[in-house]
Parts: sequence; C-alpha cells; structure tokens
Amino acid sequence: MIAAFNAEEVNFDARTGLVPAIIQDQQTDKVLMLGYMNREALDKTLAEKVVTFFSRSKNRLWTKGETSSNFLHLLDIQLDCDRDTILIKARPDGPTCHTGADTCWNEVNESSHFLQKLEAVITQRRTNPNEQSYTASLFAKGINKVAQKVGEEAVELVIEAKDNNDDLFLNEAADLLFHYLILLQAKGFTLQDVEQILRARHK
Repeated sequence: MIAAFNAEEVNFDARTGLVPAIIQDQQTDKVLMLGYMNREALDKTLAEKVVTFFSRSKNRLWTKGETSSNFLHLLDIQLDCDRDTILIKARPDGPTCHTGADTCWNEVNESSHFLQKLEAVITQRRTNPNEQSYTASLFAKGINKVAQKVGEEAVELVIEAKDNNDDLFLNEAADLLFHYLILLQAKGFTLQDVEQILRARHK
C-alpha cells in the first residue's frame, strides 16, 4: 500500500541513480510497461499520484501521458525483496504503449481500446476547446446542458427500441453512449470508474 511504502528504503543503482519500475494494471493484473525512476521521479509520483519516470533518452523527468493524456494513476506501490525494483499498480487512462496497444507486449483489446481513444478525444476537447467542436461547446454550456442531452438521447433510444429499425436503434445507442462519456467527464469520471463499480458488484 502507498501509506506503507518508504522511499528511503529504495536501493537506487549506485552508478545511474535509477531503479526499474514495473507497471501493472490494478484491475486486470496485466503488466503494462517497464520504466525507470530516479529519486525525483519517485517523489513526484508519490506526491501527485500520477506515474512519472526518468527518461534515459530525453535525460529528464517524463510523466506518462504528458502528451497523449494516457496517464497512469498510482493506486499501490511495493518494493521487491532486494529493494531494487518497484512494482506499481495503476489505473491507466487509455492504452499504455505508444503503438496504441494496451501494454508494451502488444496485447490489444479492440473494443475497450476504441472507447479509451474516444475518451481521450473527449478529454482533449474539454481541455483544449475550439469553436468548431460540438463536444467543447457542450462542456462550455455546463453540466445541466450535458445532463439534458443524455436524457434526450436516452428517450430517443427508448423510442427506437419499440420499432423494428435496427439501424436507427444502433445509431441512437451510439449517440447515448457518446453523450454518456461526456457526462462522465463533466463530473470528473471515466468509464473505468463505472467499470470498477460493476466489477465490485460482480464479486
């Protein structure tokens, strides 16, 4: 657990000042990536609860997701028995690998991957709005308007469910899901937060 972790106990490499950090998905236990941390990167990770590495190629601190918004949120951190390797359990905001795969070992879940990409686009529209973006305009109108749109789309989906036009039904379902993702972000959440609740209920 984070509270029990003591950064003073980490045995950083005497030559490089680095320690390897294995990142694991807290929900699936899937190994996502391997990075390296110096003491500054470790302290920043612990303080901000977002995983930061020391990039050997860039020779600087590098927060995973600083350009892609695919952040790794720190949930748990442990040391191995030799205290020279860190295991971090995290909640990823989208694919971890730069290739678009869920992990750096090329495992891709295509259905969830697209929804994660869509969430990343919605995040970008919210944080970097432009006048031509429908999504940005919804965020600008506030939570009441976003919630209203979800209600409207839900009603339209129910209406189409009573008919026999599968194409119209699926399009309304897509509209509802899209606006639902916007509402989640307007409230400060993601689809993964909802998934965690469903997983807990399933136990």
